[in-house]
Amino acid sequence: MLAFIEEAQLDRVGCFSYSPVAGATANDLPGAVPDEVKEARRERFMAVQAKISYAKLKAQVGREMIVLVDKVEDQQVVARGPGDAPEIDGTVIIPGAWELEPGDFIEVKVTGAGAHDLFAEPTDPE
Repeated sequence: MLAFIEEAQLDRVGCFSYSPVAGATANDLPGAVPDEVKEARRERFMAVQAKISYAKLKAQVGREMIVLVDKVEDQQVVARGPGDAPEIDGTVIIPGAWELEPGDFIEVKVTGAGAHDLFAEPTDPE
């Protein structure tokens, strides 16, 4: 699986450790993987994907895009870009105090990237 995600370079990937679900036939399969092994595998998988995500997001620095404002906080605005689902995908963080409301669309220029989020400034900060 690690070789596949490194080759595929997918934009968005998540994973979780298997846990028994009431009524699932998989609960009765022999050779259950210990929780510690499941967690170590999940962490390894997510570390590889975080590197891929960071490289893809870093390539967006300098790009202009229109974002949808989700949340206005005292010192930053949290928005999302095209194709980003709320509470699932990364966000676009706009530092500073701006007179914006949730639901506003604004044009921003991407100024930085993290493993899952972009950082941006409004292109016309008025």
